[in-house]
Amino acid sequence: MDDIKRVRLGDIAELITKGTTPTTLGYDFQDEGINFLKIECFDENGSFLPEKVAFISEECNEKLKRSQLKEGDVLFSIAGAIGRVAIVTEEMLPANTNQALAIIRITDENVYLPYIKLILTSPIVKKQFEKKKQGVAQLNLSLKDINEIVIPLPDKKRQIEYAELFGKLFGVITLRNTQLSDMDNLIKARFVELFGTPGQDEKGWGLKQLGECCEINPKKGSDSRLVSGLEVSFVPMPSVSETGDIDTSELRVFDDVKTGFTYFAEKDVLFAKITPCMENGKGAVAVGLCNGIGFGSTEFHVLRSMEGGSNPYWLYSVTSFSSFRKDAEANMTGSAGQRRVPASFLENYKISLPPIELQNRFEDFVKQVDKSKVAVKKALDETKLLFDSLMQEYFG
Repeated sequence: MDDIKRVRLGDIAELITKGTTPTTLGYDFQDEGINFLKIECFDENGSFLPEKVAFISEECNEKLKRSQLKEGDVLFSIAGAIGRVAIVTEEMLPANTNQALAIIRITDENVYLPYIKLILTSPIVKKQFEKKKQGVAQLNLSLKDINEIVIPLPDKKRQIEYAELFGKLFGVITLRNTQLSDMDNLIKARFVELFGTPGQDEKGWGLKQLGECCEINPKKGSDSRLVSGLEVSFVPMPSVSETGDIDTSELRVFDDVKTGFTYFAEKDVLFAKITPCMENGKGAVAVGLCNGIGFGSTEFHVLRSMEGGSNPYWLYSVTSFSSFRKDAEANMTGSAGQRRVPASFLENYKISLPPIELQNRFEDFVKQVDKSKVAVKKALDETKLLFDSLMQEYFG
């Protein structure tokens, strides 16, 4: 791409702006109204997830005039899950958004928007904001950073060719992700069949506080295995997915992580407490830990099942439901961009506790579905590898 001109995003955009959180202006979210789009309304590939949409009033939408969305606007996440890109379509409108999504409005007829979406996910752009991450625990980008992103801009014919080539691979990736999503939905459907809706007592077992069903944020002092020189798994926030996967391959020595990090053990449940990771669904059952012990981000809450009382796979599923996450979001504390779910929310959340035998049956079902997911994940990883290698070849 050496023969192709490079331009600043700010030079081809009519507008680059962002929104704000309605609650900071005294407006509450509603059950219906104007769509309010947040990062969690889009998956990592930019596909729209309508079930994640929140709603605001007409009055609030007018107050947030600057961030009213138009068809064709490019959304680029600048906080939390950095670099997630989506194009606003007619089905999303009318809509507004918050400060975690930059709005990039390009009306130049010589620019093909699917190409812009493609290039914003390429190594060329990722390298530019990764440089800013050095020495920063949680990277957030400013609108100035977005304006200064430099991209290659070939003629429109080649823009279309590149977008169509990668679009075919993207279609395969989307199909695989849909298959995985269907399997996750199957697990949720089985949960409701066995236990009813989380937070309700549909089976007549009575309601208990979640803090009575598990230990919240267990202390490391009671773990006698923790000795100097012991190798443990290290799990930063990016190592936990929004669909229950966890990467435990990074190792640290206990001496290096015993302070300043969150302690957990094999089969503990991790729950991301900070925005937007919590709303996006980050969490997992911690399995495959080195020596059965892990340390990780301080932005995790840890839920430890009680022997004979609760099962970790049941616990994780409770926390994965969107209804649970919405209740958690409503109880967040702190300022915009640094809002967190307090441990007290987990302690006091009312849940119907099923018999442990039924919970264990549910775990068996989850593990059977997980076996089916392995083959799909393998095919997905292979396609992503091809996608990334071609991205590097064309745009690296």
